[in-house]
Amino acid sequence: MMAPHLEVLALPTTHRFQRGDDLAAELLRAADIAGITLLDGDVVCVASKVVSLVEGQQVALPPASDTEDPRQGRRQLAREHATAIVADAPWVLVTRTHHGFVAANGGVDASNLAEGEALLLPDDPDASAAHLHERLAERTGARIGVIISDTFGRPWRMGQTDVALGVAGTAAMRDERGGTDLDGRPLEVTEAAIADEVAAAADLVRTKSSGTPFVVVRGLPSGDPGTGADLIRPLAEDLFATGGPTAVDHGVRARRTIRRFDPDRPVPTDLLERAVTAAATAPAPHHTQPWRFVRLRDRTRTRLLDVMAERWRADLRRDGESPETIDRRIAASDAILRTAPTLLAPFVVLDGAHSYPDPRRTDAERDMFLLSGGAALANLQVVLTAYGLGAAWISSTLFCAPTVREALDLDASWQPLGLIAVGWPAVAPEPRDEPFATDLLIDR
Repeated sequence: MMAPHLEVLALPTTHRFQRGDDLAAELLRAADIAGITLLDGDVVCVASKVVSLVEGQQVALPPASDTEDPRQGRRQLAREHATAIVADAPWVLVTRTHHGFVAANGGVDASNLAEGEALLLPDDPDASAAHLHERLAERTGARIGVIISDTFGRPWRMGQTDVALGVAGTAAMRDERGGTDLDGRPLEVTEAAIADEVAAAADLVRTKSSGTPFVVVRGLPSGDPGTGADLIRPLAEDLFATGGPTAVDHGVRARRTIRRFDPDRPVPTDLLERAVTAAATAPAPHHTQPWRFVRLRDRTRTRLLDVMAERWRADLRRDGESPETIDRRIAASDAILRTAPTLLAPFVVLDGAHSYPDPRRTDAERDMFLLSGGAALANLQVVLTAYGLGAAWISSTLFCAPTVREALDLDASWQPLGLIAVGWPAVAPEPRDEPFATDLLIDR
């Protein structure tokens, strides 16, 4: 049996592509000049740039000020055409395009174009590949696969490589799941991105300045034809939907107050410990670690909530509330605190606070510790959200600190910061509305 053998053949051209050109004719002309006849089973890799030029994807760059980085025009254009911002850092803007591609500056290209112009990716690369595949079949009588490729960066790896945007008449993926390895062990996750590998191989015989928009790859094994869309990971499976500073921003904004939990899913201790560890990164006074999170076991939870309810009833009676109103308010609180899979009682401990002879500085010292506790609570809830858990911060223990300390046998230096109900959300939370911070940042 002959060993697999591949040929990668460059088809350079001096043609400068423009809107309305016959792409199939230019490809065949380049092949003829190179002395290559396209054969059944060949796959032609076509640079997306010439496809975009032929399809009229040129647009004007937004005007830039004299002091603005010239790259800002591309970034602005990428924003305008993005469906999502994946990462926004000073050195790069990564967006998700309407196709589902994730790319620096949304794939917007400004090289080898007139001043003030840029080029978008093809509007529908799979359709473009299918059209070229059909035209080549008509003119050659051969079954020619087509891959439309572009250069993308990769997470965690230096450098760029070509990937397939559009595919027609050739395989996009090779699924080896259900097969076995050399030792007979079953393969469970092996899916090879064939079209991406072919696109990367084609890039070995051309550079950005070589004038080689077409490359023939010959000798590929046959496979079921696929599309470029086959290579796009569904958003529901995307563990890297955001990155860089955008990931932090998204993580903070994703936190929502969750009041209904799945009663059948316990909270894993390791995830709770990770959240508490994140809480401990909050700024703290005097190099202390003043935060404590008491996980309330069932018996302790019941005892604490019972004595707190009695104290609250007494307060509400003195306020003149009706028995019906009192029962309703306590029931609403109990519906969360008594049913949450995990209930935490957070505190700040003031034993590291400095002593002052006057009330002004004494109060400021206490407030400083309380503010540190608030930062720790925010960290805790953001990390819980990142792992898919939900939390509800309820302030009730602040209003009956002595009662809480007595029920939990704590000394007077422990200042309660409310209660945090934790669990897996019973239903997925709705996306948060964009907050309006216009009136929150004030200049003086």
